[in-house]
Amino acid sequence: MKEGYIIRDQSKTHFITATVVDWIDIFTRKIYRDCIIGSLKYNIKNKKLIVYGYVIMSNHIHLIIQAEDENLSDILRDFKKFTSTTILKMIQTEPESRRIWMLDRFKEATKSHSRNKNYQFWKYGNHAEEIYSEKFLWSKLDYIHFNPVKAGIVNKAEDFIYSSASNYITGKGLLDVTIVDVPVTDVSKISSIKRDVNYD
Repeated sequence: MKEGYIIRDQSKTHFITATVVDWIDIFTRKIYRDCIIGSLKYNIKNKKLIVYGYVIMSNHIHLIIQAEDENLSDILRDFKKFTSTTILKMIQTEPESRRIWMLDRFKEATKSHSRNKNYQFWKYGNHAEEIYSEKFLWSKLDYIHFNPVKAGIVNKAEDFIYSSASNYITGKGLLDVTIVDVPVTDVSKISSIKRDVNYD
């Protein structure tokens, strides 16, 4: 992992990218996207994970997150472990036309690492970038929210429901996203002031 992408300060807000091995388009199926949403909801409720922004693309996810009480690296480790285990089980038990091909790819990925014996779902590392300014925060939020537009999935960012764009535009979304103007350095002073945003 590159030195610049390590989480050094566990209390700070970070832009995170988690990528499926071999860029496999697993999240084209709703059942797998919903697993990610369910796990994020659990972490928000039970581990006090603060989510400022997110998007689930076909083979990777972007998050802007902060840990209120716990170690951010630990939360991410547990999140990736749970989602990988759950999704791999779904692939093996739910109707999935790509089952054999995907499991072969996930098994092949274990050969370059000794940690996983059977399958590797996520690439190692989180490509973590610390949010150091309001400008950087909004550049990352805009990048996240425009991903589905650039990919040709939707015409307007807020129309992609597996993203926080609708939270910022309409105030509603699949996840309870914390909408703030600047990254929170003191989580006891979280503000819910909404920024005027127009992605048209």
